[in-house]
Amino acid sequence: MKLRFFHSAIITATAGILVFSACSPGDQPAQTSHIKAITVKTTLPSQGNKEGITASGQLQSSRSADISTRVMGYITVIHVKAGDRVTKGQLLVSISNEDILAKKAQTEAAIAEASAAYQNAAKDFQRYNALYKEQSASAKELDNISLQYASAGARLKAAKQMKNEAQAMLAYTNLRAPFSGVVTRKLADAGNMASPGLPLLTIEQQGEFEVTAAIPETEITKLKNGQQAKMSIKSGGKTFTGVIREINQSSASTGGQYLIKITVPANEKKGLYSGMYVNVFIPIARETGSVTNEGSILVPLKSIVMRDQMTGIYTVSNSSQAVLRWVRLGKQYNGEAEVLSGLGKDEKFILEAQGRLFNGVPVKESNQ
Repeated sequence: MKLRFFHSAIITATAGILVFSACSPGDQPAQTSHIKAITVKTTLPSQGNKEGITASGQLQSSRSADISTRVMGYITVIHVKAGDRVTKGQLLVSISNEDILAKKAQTEAAIAEASAAYQNAAKDFQRYNALYKEQSASAKELDNISLQYASAGARLKAAKQMKNEAQAMLAYTNLRAPFSGVVTRKLADAGNMASPGLPLLTIEQQGEFEVTAAIPETEITKLKNGQQAKMSIKSGGKTFTGVIREINQSSASTGGQYLIKITVPANEKKGLYSGMYVNVFIPIARETGSVTNEGSILVPLKSIVMRDQMTGIYTVSNSSQAVLRWVRLGKQYNGEAEVLSGLGKDEKFILEAQGRLFNGVPVKESNQ
C-alpha cells in the first residue's frame, strides 16, 4: 500500500509541474519578442499608365566591322588577338600572295609588250599620215594603219587594267583596320584557309553603344523613330532611357520578328560591355478598352515572394511585424509587376530587408 501511494504521489507531482510549465506566460512559442528586429526599407506602390511593349535586347557597339578578304589563300600571320586595341590602318592579317605576285609579274610583262607594239603602231601611223598628205599612200592604207594604232592602244590599256586588278587583289592579302577600336572576336588562326567573305576578325569601336531588340509583328506598328525606350541591364540592374533610331521594315531573315535599334546615352556607357542582355520597355499611349487602367498599382519584381503557385509581398503590421500578404499579379513591365488585388495603392510594402523575412518577425523601418 505504501509503495502504491508513493507512485501516485510522484505522478501527481509530475503532472503538476507540467501544467505549471505549460501555463507559464514567459515561454509562449508563438511569441517573437526575443527575436531581434530586422531593419527593412519600405515604400508605396508606383502608379500610372504603364501600357507598353516589353522585349529582350542585346547591347552592341554602334559601329562594328567583320574583317574578311576577297581572295582565297592560306593565312600566314594574324597579328592581333581578341581584346587588343587597334588603330586605323594597322595591319591585322597577312595571307599568302605568291600566286597574285606571279599574276602581277605577268601583267607587267604584258604591259611591256603592249607598250612596244603601241609605240611601233604610233610611228607607222605618223609615217602613213605624212605619206597620205603627199598622196603617196591611199586612204585605205591609212585606215588600216589607224585601226592597228587604235588596237595597240586598247591592248596597252587592258594590260594596265590587269595590273591594277592584280595590285588590288594583292592589297586584300594584307588586311588592315578600317577604324580604331577593339578586336572583339578572333575567328581564324594562322594556317587556316581564308575564303572570300568569310569573317576572320570582328572589330568594334568603343564608346558608342546601341541596343538591338526584336519586336513581334503585332506590336511593330505601334513604334516610330524618336520614341523613348526604358532599358535595364539584366546582369547588373543598371537602368537608363534611350531613343529608337531605326526600325527594320522586313522580318524575312528574323523569323517574323522586326529588329529595332535604340541609342544609349553617352553618359550611361560606363560599366557597359558589348554583348550584355537588356530588358526593354517601350511606353505607348493607352488604347481604348485597354485592360491596364490609369493609376494601376505597380511593385518591383524583386519584392515579390513565390510560394509554390502563389505570389505574395511582405507588408508591415501596426505592431511592427512582417506580414506576408498574398497578391494577384497582372502584366509585367520593365522590372515591375502590376498588382490586381491584395495590396492597396496607399499601403506600404517591404522593398529590402537586412535579414531573412518570415511571418511575425519584428521589423524596424529605415528608409535612409
